[in-house]
Amino acid sequence: MPETQFEQQYLDLMRLIWLEGDERRDRTGIGTRSVFGAQLRFDLAEGAMPLVTTKRVYWKTATRELLWFLTGDTNIRPLVLQGVKIWNEWPHARYVEQTGDEIELEAFVQKIADDQQFAAMWGDLGPVYGKQWVDWPTYQPVKGGLFRKGRGINQVAEVVESLNENPGSRRHIIEGWNVAEVPRMALPPCHKTYQYHVSTGIDGEPLLNGILYQRSCDVALGLPFNLWSGALLLRMIAQQVDMQPGEFVWMGGDTHLYLNHEHLVKEQLSREPHGLPTLEIVRRPPTIFDYRIEDFAVHDYTPHGPIKAPVAV
Repeated sequence: MPETQFEQQYLDLMRLIWLEGDERRDRTGIGTRSVFGAQLRFDLAEGAMPLVTTKRVYWKTATRELLWFLTGDTNIRPLVLQGVKIWNEWPHARYVEQTGDEIELEAFVQKIADDQQFAAMWGDLGPVYGKQWVDWPTYQPVKGGLFRKGRGINQVAEVVESLNENPGSRRHIIEGWNVAEVPRMALPPCHKTYQYHVSTGIDGEPLLNGILYQRSCDVALGLPFNLWSGALLLRMIAQQVDMQPGEFVWMGGDTHLYLNHEHLVKEQLSREPHGLPTLEIVRRPPTIFDYRIEDFAVHDYTPHGPIKAPVAV
């Protein structure tokens, strides 16, 4: 198998969508070309990672986002203070809509960074990914047919525990789609369901495999981040449960390219992949929640330059 085969899957999917995808209207008003039910598969042996090289992917930004999810925080301020910009547009749009203040995005973000009280009011995204991952709400019945909030469920911790105690289970699942809370989310979860599976390697040692199902996927801007983050989470969990990483499988529902990303698509499809980047996790922290950005080192990553394109909000 050629070193660049993993990335060729991604490029083939991009080409298929652009040339044969169904042209559709969407909630953003921009329009997409879309296919339904895509699948990509990646072998994570020997440190391999699905890190796209035909444009620069800012893997540290994606990693910081993943670590933020694992804290359960839903306010963008910790990301803003680290220079991570990927969630800024949604609270900015809400602020402009609700206040009528046509503040520029950069000024809004600076205010989030400088003013903790302003950030508390306008920087929250609602109960998005991290909240569901580590604090899924529960409710207990009380007298009079009422309910009170119970102790939240830490799905990530439970998956780590179940992999240790019952590796053959078919219930190693992290779910982000909380139907009751979707209306309060700035953006309903796109990468919504993670499932893990333990198989046996050729040396008899356990391998941890994972599937990520994504209900909606922006292939040009979002998917390179999603592939990295999904494979990284698998690698982190594998380390915590003393298994080797096996196969990472990505599955897409509505898998699309935005019509205003034509320049990106054509430029990226004209480029040749560069080798096979690898990831080294340089420290094993006490728990899945204790990783830091300094714990990850990427080797042999020599990508083409970035390609800028607008984010559809």
